[in-house]
Amino acid sequence: MAKFTILVRFRIADGSMAGFLPLMIENAETSRRDEPGCERFDVLQPDGEQDCILLYEIYRDRAAFDAHCASQHFKRFDAATKTMVAEKTVTVLGLLAEP
Repeated sequence: MAKFTILVRFRIADGSMAGFLPLMIENAETSRRDEPGCERFDVLQPDGEQDCILLYEIYRDRAAFDAHCASQHFKRFDAATKTMVAEKTVTVLGLLAEP
């Protein structure tokens, strides 16, 4: 099966980054540690965009991503950060080559 790869772009509401970022990092760490289908989960910030967080995630397959979205830790993160996120865009990517 093909790997499932996404790029998520968050624009964080004014004054919310200090609360959002630790929750985002915890979500990523828990995903990598506890989800066998999560192969990569990077939390990134573009230079000069203090209100933006990018996620680069690779899952074994679509089912592994669906399991991530159904996990309790993701649901807790999503509920806790809902008011902190001004905008969220998810892009599904085709993984053409791996290191």
